Amino acid sequence: MKKQRVLSGIQPSGQLHLGNYFGMMSRMIQYQEKNDLFCFIANYHALTTTPDKDFLSLNTFEAACDFLALGLDPEKSTFWVQSDVPEVTELTWLLSNVAPMGLMDRATSYKDKIARGISANLGLFSYPVLMAADILLFNSDIVPVGKDQKQHLEMTRDIAVRINNQFGNVLVVPEPDIEKTTQLVPGIDGQKMSKSYGNTIPIFDTEKKIRKTIMRIKTDTTPIEEPKDKDTPLFQLYSLFLDDDGMKDLAYRYDNPGLRYGDVKLELFNKVMEHFSPFRDKRDYLISHKDHVIDMLKMGADKAKIVAEETMSTLREAVGLGYDL
Repeated sequence: MKKQRVLSGIQPSGQLHLGNYFGMMSRMIQYQEKNDLFCFIANYHALTTTPDKDFLSLNTFEAACDFLALGLDPEKSTFWVQSDVPEVTELTWLLSNVAPMGLMDRATSYKDKIARGISANLGLFSYPVLMAADILLFNSDIVPVGKDQKQHLEMTRDIAVRINNQFGNVLVVPEPDIEKTTQLVPGIDGQKMSKSYGNTIPIFDTEKKIRKTIMRIKTDTTPIEEPKDKDTPLFQLYSLFLDDDGMKDLAYRYDNPGLRYGDVKLELFNKVMEHFSPFRDKRDYLISHKDHVIDMLKMGADKAKIVAEETMSTLREAVGLGYDL
């Protein structure tokens, strides 16, 4: 039975945090065991909000190290840097010619970013088309997305259907996979954990900085002798590291008198450090062996380009770009 192809990517826009790991990265590691996993570092996308070339270059390399350290196996999956397979930009142009302006105008992500003060530009506006090209170029069957990216995948499906209706059945229409329990990992302020909000808990920073960040998680002023609210970021973040028995124990402590938020924060800090300790060691090794990392990324790009060129060859002929009649 043919494995389903799963595709996902992450922007190299800063330090890896718990939201990245539980919202996407850990799921990718699981997918590679039973599926045909395609995973990439989305540095073209990062250009919309990351104008500093040195920052982008460094973070692209470190994001690759993060993935590899956390268990992504380039032998079991296809792992590459987006710009190493430039066919995606050609497909973006083809898709742009069928993407309706009304569809683009309804993109809430663009409006949200503008509202947060990010300068408007065409790249930011057409971000969903580039995302659609990422997905459709590699004949992706399944795309794991968070709740905030669900609209972009719906736009991808709409564009793919339009292409197929106009030029024949040339593109795979992907299905979303939204993990209900981890689709929105809260930040220390209760909003979605995001670098844009400055509310993240880093994974590979110093122990001092990680502890300081965890101790800043927003809590209320409920007296120690009263039960505590479980619909809060501290409870939700701690729960990410617990099995069923651990969850029951934490819920019991929240429902009964005596719980101190400071104690729970220290426990969470210890959980974070314990969980990621072996990954930190592997990441340190990869950071100091840059050539090894680059070789793995080149291998992934070569594998990805085979699929990309097959897709583009079919599409060029379908839309009439071929002239060898």
